[in-house]
Amino acid sequence: RRHGHSDEAGAGSFLMEKAPFLTELAHAPVGSCAYWIKTSDGVRLRVGHFPSEKAKGTVLLFPGRTEYIEKYGKTAADLAAAGYTTLAVDWRGQGLADRLLEDPMPGHVHQFSDYQLDVEAVLAAAEELDLPRPYHLLAHSMGGCIGLRSLINGLPVNSAVFSGPMWGIPLTTPMRSAAWLLSWGGKQLGLGHLSVPGSRGESYVLAADFEDNLLTTDREMFDLMRSQLTANPDLELGGPSLRWLNEALQECRELAAQDSPDIPCLTLLGTNERIVDVPRIESRMAKWPNGELVRVTDGEHEVLMDSPDTRVALTKRMVAHYDAHQDAQRLAASG
Repeated sequence: RRHGHSDEAGAGSFLMEKAPFLTELAHAPVGSCAYWIKTSDGVRLRVGHFPSEKAKGTVLLFPGRTEYIEKYGKTAADLAAAGYTTLAVDWRGQGLADRLLEDPMPGHVHQFSDYQLDVEAVLAAAEELDLPRPYHLLAHSMGGCIGLRSLINGLPVNSAVFSGPMWGIPLTTPMRSAAWLLSWGGKQLGLGHLSVPGSRGESYVLAADFEDNLLTTDREMFDLMRSQLTANPDLELGGPSLRWLNEALQECRELAAQDSPDIPCLTLLGTNERIVDVPRIESRMAKWPNGELVRVTDGEHEVLMDSPDTRVALTKRMVAHYDAHQDAQRLAASG
């Protein structure tokens, strides 16, 4: 269902019912599947479990805005081959999770801290599925914003990898002022559900041409993303709502004032990144204790969705990072 879901169990209950999963289009490890889970405030989410034989740990995968679990099937397959199980999530308001508005197309959230309730539900699902420890984080774009906040809040992971993290939204000074004013005003006037003016009412990959897209240099991956959305239009998501924009601007501003957590961190950033704020990423990584910034030559926003050669190289970097921090002493991984 595109809108709110209810069942006999109340909010805060934990359900591990099987959920739909586009096996044919995910290119995921054998045995991958999806489950419905509930957050403490009663929102139904979908998680994807991508198993690995003889797994030595679990990667908690936090996707970006507009994304969905099947999109990361190939990434999860690469991680599975290296010995890591993956648990990915459809955040509230996107994928097959409950949509929060009557119109399912705008990307929307009531407040950014609500995503932390989703994180809590993901951790509960990892426990319920008895996924192997230690946990590690892989977070892309908006998931990188959510992931940074969750690390600051004490997410129980041994290490983190970020890809094009949304630690700021790139706007010119006049545009930034207008974005704050418009998004704040919309929220105050009860119009926060409306889409940001000029944003698309359809998914970017269905509207954009491959030749000038901002996501990937690899046509095969671009076509795969398109085929996934065409196969299940319920996965589609358009531009953000005014309320989402205001909440995102506030969260990025608040995070910028926070020190980086003492968690080993690797951040992947395309040299042609045009969607998130590059200076914010550079300044944070320059001061992150035990942090490293890896620049991906000619990479766009989604470097994990790039050419096979790029994906192989980045998987090696990520796995080496996770392997180096498997020692769970710092977190007493048994609990």
